[in-house]
Amino acid sequence: MCPLRMSAAVSARELTVSYGDNVAINSSTFEIPSGKVTAIIGPNGSGKSTLLNTIAGLTAPRSGSIEVPARAGGSHRIAYVLQTTKINDTLPVSVEEVVMMGRYAALGLYKWIRAADREAVHAAMDRVGITDIASKQLVELSGGQRQRVFVAQGMAQDHDVLLLDEPLTGIDITTAQAIDTAIHEEIGRGCSVILTTHDLSEAQVADYAVLLSGRVVAAGLPEEVLTTEHLTEAYGSALLHVSDGRIFVDDAAHAPTDSRHVHRDRSIHTETSPSDTHGH
Repeated sequence: MCPLRMSAAVSARELTVSYGDNVAINSSTFEIPSGKVTAIIGPNGSGKSTLLNTIAGLTAPRSGSIEVPARAGGSHRIAYVLQTTKINDTLPVSVEEVVMMGRYAALGLYKWIRAADREAVHAAMDRVGITDIASKQLVELSGGQRQRVFVAQGMAQDHDVLLLDEPLTGIDITTAQAIDTAIHEEIGRGCSVILTTHDLSEAQVADYAVLLSGRVVAAGLPEEVLTTEHLTEAYGSALLHVSDGRIFVDDAAHAPTDSRHVHRDRSIHTETSPSDTHGH
């Protein structure tokens, strides 16, 4: 279960994160609200995954500070679903067993699986629509089905904050809709969801947006962040295009391919309210 909502899920002050001499996120001050869906968006290499890693506590700041109540006092009530999760295809493991891995941290000294653990796993599978494939081997699944499994694994954990690294990239429309519904159910349960995306339209329908480009360019309501001025600063005029009042990003790394289903118009209209365009 998720707790009562706090004022902020993340608070950062002059946060700088680096890998050796390479600064991934330069001095940035921002907050991410609790109980909301927050989209972190920016060009490739802008620091999106680095920011998730820092929120999760996997990467330490070089300077400045970051406060995450979900991991304060040694607690770790954060579930983190990576964009690509590697599991050996030769390992005979079922969907239900993979989702149960999300409960391992809560099993205690003797690792006994309790009724409460099974209930959490079954509820998570039901929420993303994979109950009917619970006994299938992971190797048998499509890419979209695997994505649902790993999202369910994250949701099965005891958490206050759910971190998702590009959860809607390269999947079919049915999977995208199932994950999108589950994300919004998380908010109804009192959790905070922070996800990365390269898609302007996905960021526009979030409750809150953080625009990155080696630093936080802007953070706030999507209509305040995803402006032509801010997007040009983040992406540069060579990648940002405006046509008939709509803005889209020419990002070759995320162009549609045969294996990547485009389930939404990826452009946005800066005069359109996010509530008018909601829905994945």
